Amino acid sequence: MMKRIRIVVAYDGTAYCGWQIQPNGITVEEVLNQKLRKLTGEDIHIIGASRTDSGVHALGNVAVFDTESKIPPKRMAYALNQKLPEDIVAVQSDEVPPGWHPRYQTNVTKTYEYHIYNASFPNPLKRRYSAFVSFPMDVEKMRQGACYLVGEHDFTSFCNIRTNTEDTVRRIDGIEIERTGADIIIRITGNGFLYNMVRIIAGTLIRVGRGFYTPEKVKEILDARKRTEAGVTAPPEGLVLVGIAYGDAGFERR
Repeated sequence: MMKRIRIVVAYDGTAYCGWQIQPNGITVEEVLNQKLRKLTGEDIHIIGASRTDSGVHALGNVAVFDTESKIPPKRMAYALNQKLPEDIVAVQSDEVPPGWHPRYQTNVTKTYEYHIYNASFPNPLKRRYSAFVSFPMDVEKMRQGACYLVGEHDFTSFCNIRTNTEDTVRRIDGIEIERTGADIIIRITGNGFLYNMVRIIAGTLIRVGRGFYTPEKVKEILDARKRTEAGVTAPPEGLVLVGIAYGDAGFERR
């Protein structure tokens, strides 16, 4: 009997050309398809919730696939991990209704973190998982600037110009910025994000922290609805998809 399985996937994106299958290199989606086909003996094609870019990491991306495998849904993650490489891990699995789609659900919230290492010299142990900024940064001013982005807005200024999305209105529920020693984390939660949106927000807030922009400049950038007004797109290695929360009961995001 065919059933739809949902898995939560964590991965180190360093070695991959993003999530989505493409001709110029190996991707997370491609690896998952290959390993699921070996596990089940079926022609599996997974559907992912978030198509993260090359070099971007995840702790809680979500994907579904259809299978007639007799492996119990909640044991699928354990079975799959026996075949996956060390930089991709299925951290949870369950069964969902046949029509359940990870990108087309209501009451969805996504959480991203952008990690910055702010010190005089880079730390080689941080290079894969954070952006390095050597100049002093004012975190309080970054928080003040971030406040203008909370709520429902047109985020055209914070969207890559190559996107084909016509609706650029999104809702940000909260932005928290914390500093511990040299580590700065920007944590953003919202109902959805445009192409490169979090990385452009991070790049803009970095400029606020360095003093190139005032906090009030963030509102001017938002109101301008022009990509050229915002800061540069921050490097991919600092970005982590922390998790995706759905409104359906019985599924806990780790």
